[in-house]
Amino acid sequence: MRRTKVVIGFLGTQLDSGKGAGRWEKWRPTVSLVQHEDVVIERLELLYTPPHRELAHQVRTDMATASPETTVNLVPLPIADPWDFGEVYAQLYDWTQAYRFDTEREEYWTHITTGTHVAQICLFLLVESRRIPGVLVQTSPPKRQQMGDPGSYTLIDLDLSRYDVIAQRFGAEQQDAVQFLKSGIATRNARFNALIDEVERVAVRSRAPILFTGPTGAGKSHLARRMYELKKSRHQVEGEFVEVNCATLHGDGAASTLFGHKKGSFTGAAADRAGLLRTAHKGVLFLDEIGELGPDEQAMLLKAVEEKRFYPLGSDREVESDFQLVAGTNRDLRTEVAAGRFREDLFARINLWSYVLPGLAQRPEDIEPNVDHLLQRAGEELGRSVRFSNEARTAYLRYAQSPAALWTGNFRDLSASVTRLATLADSGRIGLPLVEAEIARLRWLWQPASDARHGLAPASGGVGRDELAALLGDEAVESIDLFDQLQLAAVLQVCRQSRTLSDAGRLLFQASRTQRTVVNDADRLRKYLVRFGLDWDRVVAAGR
Repeated sequence: MRRTKVVIGFLGTQLDSGKGAGRWEKWRPTVSLVQHEDVVIERLELLYTPPHRELAHQVRTDMATASPETTVNLVPLPIADPWDFGEVYAQLYDWTQAYRFDTEREEYWTHITTGTHVAQICLFLLVESRRIPGVLVQTSPPKRQQMGDPGSYTLIDLDLSRYDVIAQRFGAEQQDAVQFLKSGIATRNARFNALIDEVERVAVRSRAPILFTGPTGAGKSHLARRMYELKKSRHQVEGEFVEVNCATLHGDGAASTLFGHKKGSFTGAAADRAGLLRTAHKGVLFLDEIGELGPDEQAMLLKAVEEKRFYPLGSDREVESDFQLVAGTNRDLRTEVAAGRFREDLFARINLWSYVLPGLAQRPEDIEPNVDHLLQRAGEELGRSVRFSNEARTAYLRYAQSPAALWTGNFRDLSASVTRLATLADSGRIGLPLVEAEIARLRWLWQPASDARHGLAPASGGVGRDELAALLGDEAVESIDLFDQLQLAAVLQVCRQSRTLSDAGRLLFQASRTQRTVVNDADRLRKYLVRFGLDWDRVVAAGR
């Protein structure tokens, strides 16, 4: 079904003017719209300001002469200052809201050749946002002025999906922004990648509060700062990135730190203080562990987020601060609300954009690219190139991606682990013995505290008190000091992870062996095991 063609445009107070017969020898952009033989305009919505009413009627009369089939509706807009962006946009927006667009039966062209530059920009924005559906039309005069020559017209469709090259550039820019948020790390976890894709879109399009939930060390603070830097690069924020851990705020100091205070408002308030919310004006405020805030601070924060103003402690005058809030927590705030520890209205306000960051153990496929990134960064800090041997890399990743690796500290644990490996690597090469020692260290790190009280009980796959009892007997274990239990369990764990007695000895005596004239690591380890009635074969067999 052919759709009716409708044009929307401003009257050209200069270009469309003319009263004498000579006006037909002049190119007039609005009149030219109906002079093209290949297009039929059924209706024109001609926008004009009241001072130009007479010219609008003249143009309508001329268009009726040139194209009797075109209906021209004169639309007066009460715009006092056509160069005032706010006024022009408001009038146009209100008109589009009241106008009944019928896209099934009508096709809309928005004419942007006439009107002030402000009017043209406003029309462009309304078409881009689809407040006015359809395309833009731009008219141009003929190269040589001739009576009746309408010149040319060009249609511009702002639907980027129709322009592959432009769409590709926007797509590439978005991908660059996503990679920026991920610090250039080629993460492979589908859930995490989908989360970052959405965070990127929200970061550049919204100033509403954002809530990141996830375990300690999952990267909430890092992602918040990268969001700020992305917005800064797009000129969307002018102020600072202000970060505070709410778990460190207590008593009067909590409200004072966040909202500021007046001199003398409480004991110790020797001078006025602006507070972090004011420091974050026109920037981003990151409140980590927001669930730790007290009830008074929660109430004050709600007002500050909703109204952009608040009272400093001891002040009877409000101050203003226009900041974007990003909050982080390792708690489930829904549970905190149900328990009455967190305000329901504040939770509702900061929960518009809410994201749960998975822990490192939930993203095993992302460990390898993160190890590469951290190793490169550690090498830059150390001023030398650091690399794994193939065997060492395989062993480290096999353990790091296994269920035995708990990564309770998430990226803090991984960063510390890679830093240790890079620092201890002789000649910049991380070998298998170094990796085996690091794995033993990580197993020790993740021991459950409850088991540690009864002797060493590393995380999954480690040596615990029950296994010591199976090897030595309950009475024997009870006769051994806890210190010796811990040491023996660590030695047995290294033995399990080593191929030979000599390999285990080299790893266990890696420092003292360099000070001996005669080195026999295997013999030293054998004698140590004998102290507890153990030998290599028995230890290895028990670990299978």
